[in-house]
Amino acid sequence: MTEKKEIKKEKTRNLAVIRIRGMTGVRKEISDTLKMLNLNSKFSCVVVPKNESYEGMVKKAKDFITWGEIDSQTLKKLKEKREEQSSQAASSGKPEKEKKVFRLSPPRGGFERKGTKKAFRQGGALGYRKDKINDLIKKMV
Repeated sequence: MTEKKEIKKEKTRNLAVIRIRGMTGVRKEISDTLKMLNLNSKFSCVVVPKNESYEGMVKKAKDFITWGEIDSQTLKKLKEKREEQSSQAASSGKPEKEKKVFRLSPPRGGFERKGTKKAFRQGGALGYRKDKINDLIKKMV
């Protein structure tokens, strides 16, 4: 019984995926993958379920994005920011649409020391960062 509960918890985990690098110099197949993930511009973030198909897409575009497991508190902050932005849009008279993408600002204090062209393991900003994605999102909200 406990194994099934652990598997369910694992399946309900979500990945936060943030596009770090811009559009220039992106190969067509990677560009298509980023479009499928709805990451069309820099500093856009999507939350996707953690499964094999999304993990394959994320690994394919690893040189342009960073990702990790998002916790419920950080997801709540992202949704609050979206509600705040949609209330401003509603006051301007625009109709509301359900959006899948979170628009973030560049991180306060900057990225890691070696910048946006190196992997997270090497001290850069790209690639898989486990739970530390939550810290980055908090800097960007």
